[in-house]
Amino acid sequence: MSEERSLNFLEEIIEDDLQSGRSVSIHTRFPPEPNGYLHIGHAKSICLNFGLADKYGGKTNLRFDDTNPVTEETEYVDSIKEDVQWLGFQWEEEHYASDYFGQLYDFAVLLIQKGLAYVDDLSAEEIAATKGTPTEPGKASPFRNRSIEENLQLFTEMKEGKYNDGEKVLRAKIDLASPNMHMRDPIMYRIKKTAHHRTGNQWCIYPMYDFAHGQSDSIEKISHSICTLEFEVHRPLYSWYIEQLGIFPSRQFEFARLNLTYTVMSKRKLLQLVQEGLVDGWDDPRMPTLSGLRRRGYTPASIRHFCDRIGVQRRENIIDVGLLEFCIREDLNKSALRRMAVLDPIKLVITNYPAGQTEVLRSENNPELEDHGGYRDLHFSRELWIEAEDFMETPAKKWFRLAPGAQVRLKNAYIVTCTGFTKDSSGKVIEVQCEYIPESKSGQDTSGINVKGTMHWISTDKCINAEVRLYDRLFQVENPSQEEGDYKTYMNPQSLEIIASAKLEHSLGGAKLGEHFQFIRKGYFTLDSKHSRPDKLVFNRTVTLKDTWSKESKKGA
Repeated sequence: MSEERSLNFLEEIIEDDLQSGRSVSIHTRFPPEPNGYLHIGHAKSICLNFGLADKYGGKTNLRFDDTNPVTEETEYVDSIKEDVQWLGFQWEEEHYASDYFGQLYDFAVLLIQKGLAYVDDLSAEEIAATKGTPTEPGKASPFRNRSIEENLQLFTEMKEGKYNDGEKVLRAKIDLASPNMHMRDPIMYRIKKTAHHRTGNQWCIYPMYDFAHGQSDSIEKISHSICTLEFEVHRPLYSWYIEQLGIFPSRQFEFARLNLTYTVMSKRKLLQLVQEGLVDGWDDPRMPTLSGLRRRGYTPASIRHFCDRIGVQRRENIIDVGLLEFCIREDLNKSALRRMAVLDPIKLVITNYPAGQTEVLRSENNPELEDHGGYRDLHFSRELWIEAEDFMETPAKKWFRLAPGAQVRLKNAYIVTCTGFTKDSSGKVIEVQCEYIPESKSGQDTSGINVKGTMHWISTDKCINAEVRLYDRLFQVENPSQEEGDYKTYMNPQSLEIIASAKLEHSLGGAKLGEHFQFIRKGYFTLDSKHSRPDKLVFNRTVTLKDTWSKESKKGA
């Protein structure tokens, strides 16, 4: 029996809260800002929030933190909902911070009435200049001691649109000498005369994240508000607002965000890649977005397994993307159908096989499945396509594929002996000639011949042409954001290779979106959901069969 996994620190907190009676039930939330597409880092948060609620019989809300109308769009809302459901989760309630704009405004008025908030006329630059430093206290704004009545009047006028963007803000009155800079009279509301994707022009003042977040949690009675580690310094402010307002005591806890090698996780940087046309949209298969991983062929199960394997930490670290690739290989090895595909074809002519004759051979769909996933027919004929790399005119040491005089088995078919080859005018090999051994048919071999090499192949008279896209890591360095200069200069120029006319097994003509295939010896592939059409199939490589990057890095070490 395998040992039970020990509790992570969040599970320990929750179990203690339930046992002590501090929490009667568990209610979490996943609160993305709809200003971009979700990425693999968000998947960790999704799995954590939904997973904790599920383990302890609670529920999880999906709440959109839509307090900045300048950067938020309905497109992002729709994509986020699709991604969460694709991962295999369904939220209990769907909410938006904008649902609470009226309540949040009333909360702000209450703080003004308690003498804990004031309208400030200083500009953003002036406020920053008076904040002080971590070792020096801030300076009070000349508007800090306005009367409650004046603040109420000014805040009402802000709401009514009397002032322009940046002309006034509402600030909390806390402690200008606090060692926590976030407690030094933080901004609660700013003026933005921009239409909101849900409320239109109803509002021209919008709450800041720190003011909206905790109160939204409280309104929804979230018991455990789980955030990434950068919000740890915001927690005292989160708690201060809730305590001063006397509302449901939601509590915030932090965990380390997911950082992944060979990519960037900043939404700003990902948006830059999209806007500058350096990738094929948010769902480019090289992007760390969930839509990109889905288009590339990653499965929800592989991503959930990855998030489970990396666990929950309290200290920032960077996870090797090789672990994510291992998880998808492990998943697809069990489920992907085996097929043959020749990506760089040259012709193989079996000179002693009767011209015009064909035969149907049998091949298993997946040897990892108990029932092999069934079988499929392979069409064999005199002329076949093979990989150009599988022939070598002057063979290297330990070469087990085709060369003059060499023998190899054609997978699921016969042993052949190379008898010759033909070059074009440039000296490139364009055809290889062989003779087959009739007694060596797979499953019925009586030849007594043992060969070390096995090659895949495609019959020239029973194949399809398709475009194949070989995707690789988007960046050449492990942590492009930490390198000197522009992170974009570290992009991998070999991150995409397009093969315009690969030769594929005839059965792949019936491939459907969402199906996964192992192209024998080449990797795992799936149909491209964006560019593939019935009259022009496009296959994306999800991942190679083995980790070629670790080998390359060891060579360079």
